[in-house]
Parts: sequence; C-alpha cells; structure tokens
Amino acid sequence: MLRAVSRVGGALLRGSHISGPNAWSIEARRCASSGLPMNTVVLFVPQQEAWVVERMGRFHRILEPGLNLLIPVLDRIRYVQSLKEIVINVPEQSAVTLDNVTLQIDGVLYLRVMDPYKASYGVEDPEYAVTQLAQTTMRSELGKLTLDKVFRERESLNSSIVDAINQASDYWGIKCLRYEIKDIHVPPKVREAMQMQVEAERRKRAMVLESEGTRESAINVAEGQKQAQILASEAERAEQINKAAGEANAILAKAKARGEAIRLVADALDQQHGNAAASLAIAEQYVTAFSKLAKESNTILLPSNTGDISSMVTQAMGIYGTLTKNMHQNSPAEDNKNTEELKQIS
Repeated sequence: MLRAVSRVGGALLRGSHISGPNAWSIEARRCASSGLPMNTVVLFVPQQEAWVVERMGRFHRILEPGLNLLIPVLDRIRYVQSLKEIVINVPEQSAVTLDNVTLQIDGVLYLRVMDPYKASYGVEDPEYAVTQLAQTTMRSELGKLTLDKVFRERESLNSSIVDAINQASDYWGIKCLRYEIKDIHVPPKVREAMQMQVEAERRKRAMVLESEGTRESAINVAEGQKQAQILASEAERAEQINKAAGEANAILAKAKARGEAIRLVADALDQQHGNAAASLAIAEQYVTAFSKLAKESNTILLPSNTGDISSMVTQAMGIYGTLTKNMHQNSPAEDNKNTEELKQIS
C-alpha cells in the first residue's frame, strides 16, 4: 500500500513538473511557518487532538488519535484542534452598572472544542471570538445590575454570561463550560462611600443589638419583680392564715382555761370556808387595783369611802350572798350569767 501511495505521489509530482525534494522543502517551510504538522505519509495523532485534513484544498476528514496514513502532496493538515479544556484570560475592561458606576472587571473563561469541523471552518479565530463575546456579554449583563447586586449576585452573573456565550458559540463548535470573575475594581470615591456605608450598617446593627439586649434585660427584670411580688403575696397570705389559725387556737385555749378556772372557782365556793376565801381574794384585788390608781390617766372617779376596805368587801360579799340565794331558783343559763357577773366583780 505504501508503495502504491508513493507511486501516485511521484506521478503527481512529475505531472506538476515539480521535483520531489523541492516539493518536500516547500511543504516543510510552510508547516514550520504555520506550526502545523507535516504530511509524512505515516502520521501519529496524539490523544485529545483532532487534525483536520484537506485534500486538494477541500475538507477531507478528521484524523483520529493513533496511526493515520495520508497521500503526499494531495493531503494537507490544515487545522489542529485541541480537545482539552482551554483556559483563556479575559482582559480587564470597563463596564457601567445600572446606577451609573464605572467598574474595571476581568475574568477567566473555560471552554472546550466540541466539533473540530465547526471550530476550523465556522470562525477564523475561535479563542479571540469567544474572548470578545465574553467581554461584550459581560458589559451587557453588568448594565442590568446595580453596584450592590454585582457583588451579591456573582454566581448568577457568571451563569448569565455562560448561557449567552453558549448561544452564540454553538455555530463555532465551542462550548463554554464556565466563566469566573476574577477582580472587580471600583473608583476610589465609590470605595470610600461603600466603606462608610458598611461602617454605618455595622453601627446600626450594633445599636439594634444593644437595644434588643436592653429590652430583654428590662423584660427579665420586670418578670423577676412580678414573680417576687407573687411569691411575697403568697407568703404574706400564708403568714396571715397561719397567724389567724394561731389566734383562733389561742382564743380556744383561753376560753377552755377560763371555763376551767370558773368551774374551779365554783367548786371552791361550794366547799367549807369558801366565803372567807372569796372575801380574801376580793380584798387582795381591791388593794391591787387601788395601788394602780392615777398611773394610766389623770381623771379618776372614786367612791366616798375609798379607804374603808371592810365596807367594800362586805358589799361584794353581800352581792355574792344574794346570787347564792337565787342560784337554785334560776335556770342554768341564768346561773352562767350570774357566774360571769361575779367574775367581772372579782
């Protein structure tokens, strides 16, 4: 086969009146100046590369990676396309935002050749075309956003640029994988204004947090005071209840003791010499009461015979005798009433 190919090539060279060495030298100089591989009949294409071959000036085929055979002079490698992912730096450019702020912005473009035929014949310089498209698309997308949204919506901005590039580069056999904005430079005055805005926003947040803390503190203090008042009122109520219960028990105890004392006095008066004991008790109480006169008040009402103790005792005993005579004639209720009057006199 190689022999047949060389015979055909030799015949063509003889028909074109060009000697073999001269043709090879011309082809070598052309390949050296363009950077394209030379047709050496037997070619080895590297992986992830596509060599576009033209036969007599017309597209013939695309060489696959590995061993390939070409006809000398007739076949010529016209384009070499890399199928790897290509990284292109998008130069810095100026763009105006929606709020009329001029920005200096640059980026990085990642693309890949999907169709070597379209990339070779669809556009003269694919990389340059995609770079220019990325710049114009970037200006167009930035013009739709305000300055604040440019910084907040970088992801959506990158996605919009990628979509716009892919719509136009589909006819070129190139696919834009992603676009990343590297740096965004704002004017110095705008940067100072943004810094002042950030500081004001931070002060605002600090004041809001401080006011919220004060409010929470006041709420906690009020809640604590409320709980303290509730607990204090409950404690006071329990104290009053306990005090009332204690006073009631004390009154009952005093009543029981008073009743027991009256009963003992009544029993003592019924015994022998009870009247003499009662007279002695009345005399003692009279002396005690007389010794306390004019100690608590300056106004005193005295009977005419204050110093006659015997007459006072005789009068008290007369009252007691009268009550004793009527004791058997009165009802039990009246007996209790008389006993109470006797107690008051004593």
